[in-house]
Parts: sequence; C-alpha cells; structure tokens
Amino acid sequence: MSLAEIVGLVLSGAAAGAINAVAGGGTLVTFPTLLAFGTSPVMANATSTLALVIGTAGGVFGYRRHLESAKTWLGRFVPVSIAGGWIGSWLLTHTSDRVFSKLVPFLILFATALFVAQGTFRGWAGVDQRGEMHARHQAVSVAIAFQFGVAIYGGYFGAGIGILMLASLGFIGLTNIHEMNALKTVLGSLINLIAAVWFIFAGLIHWPRAGVMTVGALAGYFIGSHYSQRIPQARVRQIITAIGFIIAAVTFYKEFVE
Repeated sequence: MSLAEIVGLVLSGAAAGAINAVAGGGTLVTFPTLLAFGTSPVMANATSTLALVIGTAGGVFGYRRHLESAKTWLGRFVPVSIAGGWIGSWLLTHTSDRVFSKLVPFLILFATALFVAQGTFRGWAGVDQRGEMHARHQAVSVAIAFQFGVAIYGGYFGAGIGILMLASLGFIGLTNIHEMNALKTVLGSLINLIAAVWFIFAGLIHWPRAGVMTVGALAGYFIGSHYSQRIPQARVRQIITAIGFIIAAVTFYKEFVE
C-alpha cells in the first residue's frame, strides 16, 4: 500500500469510528474509501465490517459507565441481534446487494424522522413525566421485532444501523441519550461481530486494508464516545438528527442521481 492509501484508510477509519460512536453511519465513510482504493464491492463491505467491529471496543469502553443501567434491555435485544446479524451476513454471501442497497436511503430517512418525533412515540409507549419507563408489552415486542430487522440489515450492509437503533430505543421510552448510545454501541458491535466472523470464513476480508483501517477506527470510536458525553443531551440529539439527514441525502444522491 502507498502512503496515501495508508493515510486515507486511517483517516476514514477514525472518522467512521467517531460517527458510529455518536449516531451510526460510519460505513458510509469506510465503504466508499475502500472502493476508491480498488477493493471490490462485496470485499469492501466485509473489510469495512471487520475494521469497524474491532474498533467498537473503543466505543464500548467509552460508554462503560452507562452499561450497568442498560443490562435489562441488553438481555432483550442481544439474542435477536445475534440471530439477525447471522442471517444478514449469510444473505450477503448468497445474494446481490444491489436491491438492498437501494433501500438504504429510505431506511435512514425513516429512522431519522422517527428519532425526531420520538417524544410522541414515548407517550404512546407509556413514559411518565419523569421519563421513567412503563412500556406496554406491545411496544417492547415491536421494538424487539424491529431490532431483528435492523440486525439483518446490519449483517448485510450496516450503514445507518445506529440511527435505526436509536429510533427504536426512543420508541420504547429510553430518554438518556448516552445510555441509548451505550446500548446502540454494544448491539451494533454484536451484529458486526457475527457478520465479520462469517465474512472471515467466506474469505471476503482484505487483511492489510482491514488492519490499517482498524487503527483509525479504534481512535475514532474512543474519542467520539468520550467527548460526546461532555456535550448536553439536546445538542447530541441535534447532531444525531443532522447526521441522519445528511446520510440520507448522500445515499439518495448516490443511488438515484449519479
């Protein structure tokens, strides 16, 4: 690899790690970067997944203080995240990702709009004025089913799963954005881990590029998760909303204009 390629991969990994730590969508940085350096689309997708899942360790560590309060929700969402991640990764190795990629802009736009309007959905889910959770059974069931779909999508491609998960967590009544980000980071890492293992055995990883990109992702995840907690929750929500709409606009342009 040339020096320019090494620098490009490290910087894209760092940017993707920071974006994923705050809201999600880092794949939209690493995936096109790998394509630009001559990696085939399927291998670029698999290599990006592996690099970002290793880097997730930095994000999980950064949110460690919020994991204790999220244990109950982890118990509900982990099984479907693992199952969905495996199904999605299997689908990638057996079908074309062209049709599914066309759904990406719509999924991200929908999830961002849902995130913006989550106050209304929290009221339906049963959150009292103090923000405590009294979620109805059907709200939790819908969220679990939604997470299963997100996990399938995450195993298949993965761009924007953080936005989708944050919308789902807001739907069931979680109000602490940092706790939501901690849950999102752990669940996203599990989905990507299952997919990465499958891609390794399928021989889809470009190991030198994955290694270089991982270095940047580790730094980006840690910096993003650490410093986002120093920003007021309202500001973090604004950043997440902006990221969501920007990612949606970029993917619409790439899929339907270019």
